[in-house]
Amino acid sequence: MRIDVFQDVICPWCYIGRHRFRQALAGRPTLVADVHWQPFQLNPSMAPQGMDRSAYLSAKFGGAERAREVYRLIAETAERDGLPLALDRIDRTPNTLDAHRLVRFLTAKGADADAVVGALYEAYFVSGADIGDDDVLSEIAVRFGAPVDATRRYLAGKTDAAAVLAADVAARQQGIQAVPCFVIEGRYAISGAQEPNVFWPLLDLAAV
Repeated sequence: MRIDVFQDVICPWCYIGRHRFRQALAGRPTLVADVHWQPFQLNPSMAPQGMDRSAYLSAKFGGAERAREVYRLIAETAERDGLPLALDRIDRTPNTLDAHRLVRFLTAKGADADAVVGALYEAYFVSGADIGDDDVLSEIAVRFGAPVDATRRYLAGKTDAAAVLAADVAARQQGIQAVPCFVIEGRYAISGAQEPNVFWPLLDLAAV
């Protein structure tokens, strides 16, 4: 069963949504899921170097207090799910183009896409690392067996950039405006970080 997961690696609800999606799949142990992680940029016009996180949140949510309210709910949800989240460690909001490119780079070399996406989430949401930085991305790549020099050359170039941007545009043309979004067999869509039991009826329906 093909499942396309549209997500951005700096999206906290995508981080939570991946955790719940994995739980949903665990609840259907006989299901053979062919999961494809699709790129979606929450901030496609973000400067390549990213920006200060406090300034970003204030601009996005119309003030620091509103941003704190939104992320208080996110933190409470992650804690309830037993998911580590250290928002206070995050200093910068990065442009995620290169992080999405890294997923393609590593999976082309045989790495598991879900594991790569998980490593990017962990780096950002647990360690507070700037996943728009080539040094950080190269360190992640090493864990999957990619040589540092080859990774740096890839990140310094433009390979796969057009493909990532085109996939993002295609997702929006399909009507996807928010992530995470899980599309099952190209027919059924589940939007948001839903509880595991929300997935099961559609997984069962698609499996018939």
